[in-house]
Order: sequence, then structure tokens, then C-alpha cells
Amino acid sequence: MAKASRRKLFKFGAAAGGALVAASARAATAATAPAGPLSDPWGHSLGAGVDDRPYGQPSKYEKDAIRRYVPWLAQSPQADASFTPLQDQPGIITANGFFFERYHAGRVSVNPAEWRLMIMGLVEKPLLLTLDDLKRFPSVSRTHFLECPANGATEWPAAQLNSLQYTHGLIACAEWTGVKLSTLLKEVGLKPNGKWLLAEGGDGSHLTRSVPIEKALDDCIVAWGQNGEALRPEQGYPVRLIVPGWQGNQMVKWLRRLEIGTDPWYTHEETASYTELLPNGKALGFTWVAEAKSVISFPCPEKPLTGGPGNYEIRGFAWTGRGKIKAVDVSFDGGVNYSRAALQEPVLDKCMTRFTIPWHWDGKPALIQSRAVDETGYVQPTIAEARAIMGTAPVYLNNSIQTWQVLADGSVNNVQLG
Repeated sequence: MAKASRRKLFKFGAAAGGALVAASARAATAATAPAGPLSDPWGHSLGAGVDDRPYGQPSKYEKDAIRRYVPWLAQSPQADASFTPLQDQPGIITANGFFFERYHAGRVSVNPAEWRLMIMGLVEKPLLLTLDDLKRFPSVSRTHFLECPANGATEWPAAQLNSLQYTHGLIACAEWTGVKLSTLLKEVGLKPNGKWLLAEGGDGSHLTRSVPIEKALDDCIVAWGQNGEALRPEQGYPVRLIVPGWQGNQMVKWLRRLEIGTDPWYTHEETASYTELLPNGKALGFTWVAEAKSVISFPCPEKPLTGGPGNYEIRGFAWTGRGKIKAVDVSFDGGVNYSRAALQEPVLDKCMTRFTIPWHWDGKPALIQSRAVDETGYVQPTIAEARAIMGTAPVYLNNSIQTWQVLADGSVNNVQLG
């Protein structure tokens, strides 16, 4: 056998040593890296059967994706609100378990067999309907958002709550199924002098709201279904009123009475909900419509950039009570420059719209914002522009642009500019 040359032996030794080093590195990496999909433990045994959960539940690994509330916002949880976890909502439909709550006298349990809806007042034929009676009428399914007028109220004086859920979580969007209010009003026959509708709830507060007859005859829904199931008690089971595009407190839950009259029945609480004192001493009264608004849901304080510098998709939601969202612009420098985001289908009337835009993050601090434009041409204002109209101490109707500050470590803070 031919002898190997000294040079060849050196080459072989170097190659063998390199292979051993590489093999050691691979072994060390394998010991610390997550198991690959072929060795996942859940793929080697039987799972639970179809009789395990008669009503489905989220994964146990999503246990932190829940509604939350701020204890100091109200004196009692029976007259308080919980917040939608927008940071965990992937699309425009808000899961029923995520849908924010707002109570005036706590959540009530209504027996549907005993529930009745009275339609009375200036009508030709008053009605008293059972739930089965109501469901006999022609029905519709429409997707609309529902926003409390206090959404963002804590942020009027300054950036206070470092959380998307707490700054914007008093909004949600669902597919509502029920009878058009106009169908019921046609059935009872409106008298010519009937100009206003009173809606009354069946909870302990007997919340009432006044609706102009033009809106009542337009697109309002007396709903019993939400996202493919019956309304939940949190949302007014068995029946609630949906007033698309208007402030959420118009959408009376546990609906029990509709009365037609010549004038609005404004209570003190209802008037306070719709009236804001302006800087010039005048009052902005009866602001029913939810104006155009948007917010970036990724990144946000709850969902920072954890992967370091690189390519990301910015995501968020926009909505308007005046029709459809026409455009959303995104800024990465605090509003100095804006780029047009893509609107994800479907873009529906008075409905949340999802928007996205790619971003290459260089690892440096950034100030990201979104600005909505609706089909009427209305442009979402900055906080300074909103304060110039509303003054320095408003309570409701904060639809200003939200600024998130992205820090070099990827964490995100709630800040205000100007």
C-alpha cells in the first residue's frame, strides 16, 4: 500500500478535526434548540374526544388573552366597563369572549321565555312581542363595530395607560343578526307626528336612549344573534338594539321597550353622555356619530418587537361611523412623513377595517402612528387638533391619532406629541 505523504496527512487531520468540531457544535445546538416538528410529543398519542368540550374553549396557552378592567375607573364593577384585548384580535371580528362590557347596574340574567318587547306610543297598532314572535319577522345579518364614547377618555389630559387594551379597548366588532327596526315600525304603523324613538333596557338601571326616527328607519337592528350564536348576557341577551355607526351607549341592551313620541326623552345621564363643553363656552350637544379613528395593534405595548432589527408587518384597525374607511396612512417618524397602508378586505360600512404595511426596522427608536380617512373625506386629527376643538378637559369622543414609541430594545410605550 502506498504511503501517505506528510502533506496529505496534515490535510486529512485538519479535515477530520474540523468535522469533529462541527459535529460537536451540531450536538450542542441540538441539545439547546426546540424539538423539531417530527418529534413533537403531542403527535405520538391520542387527543381528547369530541365529547370533551360541548362548547369550545381557547387553548390554555392563550390564557392571558382576556378582557380586563381598571378598578379605579368606577366605584363599582356593576357600573363599569371591561376592555377588549385588541392586541390579541387577529381580524375585524371580535370574539364574543373578547367583546368589551359596559354595565350601568350589573349583568342581568333574563329568562327568554318570560322576556317581552313592548312597541307603543304614537303607533297605529301597539305590539307586545315574545322572542319567538320577534324571530318570525324577516331577518338580516350585518357586521358593525360598537364603540363606547369613553374609548380613549383617560388619554385626554396626557398619555397615562401604557396599554393598547386600556387606551382603545372600548370597541369591538361583530356580525349582528336580527330584525331591522324599520320592519317592526312598519308593522305597528307610525303616526305622522312620531319623530323620536325611546329605547329602554331591562337591567336594574332601565337605561333609556333617544333615537331620531330617521335613524330608526334607516339601518338599526333589533338583534338576538352575535357572531353565529345567541347574544351573550354581557351583550344584552336575549335582545339588544344596534344603531350602526353611532356611539355605543345608544345600543341599549336587554331591550324591553320601544316607544314613539314627538320629542326626545333626554335624561340627565343621556344628556351628559352627548354634551361636551367647548373652549368658547358653548356646548357640543348630541354627538351621536363615532368619527373616524384608527390604531396600530402590532407593535404595541403588549406586543413589542421581540425579534430584533429586520422586516415586520405593521397591523392595525380603523373604523368610522360615517360609512367606509377610504384610506389609512402610517408614519414611522411621529407624523412628519406618512405612507399609505393596504386595506384588507372586506371593507364594510360602519365596520372595523384591518390595515397592514411592511416595515424594515433598523433597530433605532421610532414613533409610529396611523391616520384614518373615511369616505366623506374626514381625516383623523392629532391630539393637538382634537384639543383645539374639544378643549383641555373633555370627557368623551377622543378619536385622536395614537403614537407608539418603539425603543431600541423593541419595547413600546404610549406617548403623546404636541
